[in-house]
Formats: sequence, structure tokens, C-alpha cells
Amino acid sequence: MRKYSDEEKMHLEQVTCNACGRSLQVENGIIREGCYHGDSAFGYFSRRDGVKHHFDLCEDCYDKMIEKFKVPVEESETMELL
Repeated sequence: MRKYSDEEKMHLEQVTCNACGRSLQVENGIIREGCYHGDSAFGYFSRRDGVKHHFDLCEDCYDKMIEKFKVPVEESETMELL
């Protein structure tokens, strides 16, 4: 869950893991640790048609979530994101 200090959502103030409730480290509007941001808009054939979900997970909770998958996540190398 993200909290911004302004209406335009330009300055990130706080990020809380939706699973464990821990506040992630944020400095000057930048998340300073691993964070998974889930963002999904459900479509016509879904039970949640027309609903959007947004959530954040700390790395520990993300790891716990993907450990439960029957099919492992696809993993690939990426260039450093600045």
C-alpha cells in the first residue's frame, strides 16, 4: 500500500507491505529496498469484472508467495534500473 504526500501522487511518502504490514524504507520518494508492486485490472470474464487491485509486498512476503506456486516463476537477468 502506497501513501503519497500530494494529490498528484508525485512524491512517495510511505510503502507498507500488504501481507505483513511492515513499512518499507523510503527516502526522498524512492523505495530503498526490494518491493513487488502488484497492479491488475480485472476484465469481462472475471468474477471481479471492472475492479482494480493494487498492492505491495516486501521481498520476504514475495518469496513466501512464490514458494507456493505449482509452476515456478520465470526468471531472467535484467540491466540495473536507475
